[in-house]
Amino acid sequence: MVNKLNYSGWRSPVIVLIAGCLVAAIGFGVRSSFGLFLEPITMAREWSRETFSLALAFQNLMWGIGLPVAGMLADKFGPVKVIIAGAFIYASGILGMILFDGKLAFQFTAGLITGLGIAFTAFSLALAAMVRVVGENKRSLVLGLGTAAGSFGQVIFSPISQGFISAWGWSPALLILAGSLALLIPFALVLPNNTSVPGYLDVGQSLRQALAEALGHRGYVLLTTGFFVCGFHVAFITVHFPAYVIDLGLDPIIGAHSISIVGLMNIAGCLAAGYFGQHWSKKNGLSVIYFSRAIIIICLILAPKTAMTIYLFAAGMGVLWLSTVPLTTGIVAQVFGVRYMATLFGIVFLSHQCGSFLGVWLGGRIYDATGSYDGMWWAGVMLAVLSALVHLPINEKPLRRLTADA
Repeated sequence: MVNKLNYSGWRSPVIVLIAGCLVAAIGFGVRSSFGLFLEPITMAREWSRETFSLALAFQNLMWGIGLPVAGMLADKFGPVKVIIAGAFIYASGILGMILFDGKLAFQFTAGLITGLGIAFTAFSLALAAMVRVVGENKRSLVLGLGTAAGSFGQVIFSPISQGFISAWGWSPALLILAGSLALLIPFALVLPNNTSVPGYLDVGQSLRQALAEALGHRGYVLLTTGFFVCGFHVAFITVHFPAYVIDLGLDPIIGAHSISIVGLMNIAGCLAAGYFGQHWSKKNGLSVIYFSRAIIIICLILAPKTAMTIYLFAAGMGVLWLSTVPLTTGIVAQVFGVRYMATLFGIVFLSHQCGSFLGVWLGGRIYDATGSYDGMWWAGVMLAVLSALVHLPINEKPLRRLTADA
């Protein structure tokens, strides 16, 4: 029997797509501004950068560990309750960053609790809901749209958060970010909570069978391995780049504007990647993205460190920032179908967050040991080249059962 998804009254596909984009924008936008708090918090509490970095490293790791669980719950019960619960957890973690000033407490609140909240409000849950309301011919474009919405949140939240920090200090700024997460609740309620997929034959595959199928697929393992590098790059730059800009003797607002530029350019990058993935090989697109990242980082290392250099790097890296997501999620959906997409991408994303943990923590560790981020930039170059090579052997053809269903 082919599943059909019925919409009640106003809950049309367009409304669902808008709500999903807003969930992605708020959840990711809040998270992307945390790097702006590295300098003020470490100076106010007289901590090393490694202390702050370790907390955000745990945050990224917890995000990765929690996302497969959130994906399984969303695939079984629908995303609405998962995202609403995540909004409360997310806000609680941020409030804890303000209320508790001990190092261990900061690791727990900023790291574990906030990371779990991010996982349960992740844009991938919104993406999984969004692709259920469109046909296969529009799926890749919708994945690009939803990912671009997350970047739009980064564009909005980064300069606003820096403005709050400059005007009132880091504590009120965090309080405002925690309050903004309440907006996730009404938007989550708009998303369809039906786990069936329109236009697909229900073959009775269980979650356990889906996991076994994916983990036994060579391309899925390679995709998971390569996504580690994306997390390494994105998390290191998000957390440490504002401080890197200050270390160069430039105005702190340049760092905030840079993060905003990354998000702005990534909107174009995600939409372009979604269009590319709809017409050409997704794995080849991923290889090009990672190789291009290596080139852009080398240019940053070698170029004079001016405000223009920083802005050009942010623009170039922004185009490549999360453009990996629509292609990566697209391969998962193309090969395995969308029934368990949230779960399967959650496992791929766990690898991404292991890379994020290493990128954030190692950035602070290397800086404290050497007084420079140069070692991290060169590590980013080498990993980008390796990831470009890892994606080339991936078989992105749909499995036979999907062909039979069609």
